[in-house]
Amino acid sequence: MKIRHSLQIAALAMVTLLMAGCASSREDSMDPKTVDHVDLKRYQGTWYELARMPMFFQRKCAQSQAHYALKDDGTIAVTNRCRTIEGKWEEATGTASPQIPGKTDKLWVVFDNWFSRLLPGVAKGDYWVLYLGDDYKTALVGNPSRKYLWLLSRTAHVSEQTKNELLSKAQQQGYDTTKLIWRVDDSKIGKAN
Repeated sequence: MKIRHSLQIAALAMVTLLMAGCASSREDSMDPKTVDHVDLKRYQGTWYELARMPMFFQRKCAQSQAHYALKDDGTIAVTNRCRTIEGKWEEATGTASPQIPGKTDKLWVVFDNWFSRLLPGVAKGDYWVLYLGDDYKTALVGNPSRKYLWLLSRTAHVSEQTKNELLSKAQQQGYDTTKLIWRVDDSKIGKAN
């Protein structure tokens, strides 16, 4: 029993170190380039995920959307919704805040879950706005390691031209877009065997 407890503590310590490493806010010339400024008032509202890089927390998501609401203190209330292939909705809430005061292109996102309550200040993720359409209708969001990427739109569906433009911008930033998981069509939701 002592060995099992020691292994659990060691595993928790390893996860803590990994998260701390992922949460660093360094500037590196190899990092993807972010937009200069995001008008958070215009950015708030609902964004639909067109595609994403694989990630553990979204492994069951067939469709995802995020809702952002600017709060009086300058932070952003985040509500992420995930729809499974069976049609069930799951939800996670959190808060986004600038990594550097006054700059709005690089945010920290902290979700309200057991991990963030266990390790406050460590369990946060990078939310870098890499591209934002002039009309605030499309966006690319990623992180410095290029492990995560989201292609976002104000609508659940976009033209082939818009899709190709987003893919091109992601590729220019060094992302391997062959790994993207695309939004599942509505007609396939709820029809899983």
